Amino acid sequence: MKSSATETVLLVLLAFALISGLGVGPVAASDPDALWKIVKDQCLAHYFENGSKDPCTDLDPDGGRGYAVLKDRVGIAQFLLIPTKRLGGIESPELLKDDAPNYWAYAWKTKSSVADRLQRPLSRDQVVLTINSAFGRSQNQLHIHIDCIRADIHDLLRRHLAEIGDRWAPLKVRLDNHPYWARRVLGTDLDGNNPFRLLAEGFSLDSQAMARRTLAVTGAMFNGEQEGFVLLTDQVDFSLGNLAHGEELQDHDCKPAVP
Repeated sequence: MKSSATETVLLVLLAFALISGLGVGPVAASDPDALWKIVKDQCLAHYFENGSKDPCTDLDPDGGRGYAVLKDRVGIAQFLLIPTKRLGGIESPELLKDDAPNYWAYAWKTKSSVADRLQRPLSRDQVVLTINSAFGRSQNQLHIHIDCIRADIHDLLRRHLAEIGDRWAPLKVRLDNHPYWARRVLGTDLDGNNPFRLLAEGFSLDSQAMARRTLAVTGAMFNGEQEGFVLLTDQVDFSLGNLAHGEELQDHDCKPAVP
């Protein structure tokens, strides 16, 4: 039975009410442009004024293809990868262009910042990158969360790794009680694979449909020796209160997972 227009509006209002409680660490959820202001008015401004990156920990100001890395106030080792150009989020059509920067590849190379902060090594399957849907975020500037994977999620994926193939398919288990789909990508890094495009092409999604998706990427070792990645996606379901908040797969306290 389809929802009426009034019911749809109420569901959307409910979604945004829930979002206000999620928050993004370094900023107040009351200002959805706060992340962009930090990058533009502080990190970039300081860089061009005196060569400083503060308060960012890393900065590549390369025109419309650059990115900033910012330590999130939430968690002991969570970092955010943020483009240095204005991009709303996963729904931004620029992300699906042939020449789009691969922000996931940049984020994966930043994972060492998490280990450095923890002062302990992390295997590739102990780190997960996530981006929330347009309905499951508090900020209107694209940002990829870089942090430890939850120990229980790490264990579930390890036990079902052999079932994950080269095409998107539903996982046989739920992650945080949500029905994620998964696919694998082989390789040491993500330089030749852009997860945004793999998601859009795999499900025939346009940018509007991408807004309802969350995307997560974690490292993996297939067959015990082949380096690669597991890509995970879930989608918004207002009727179930699911805002596709992939950040739920991360452990911001970074409790050690079994290596």
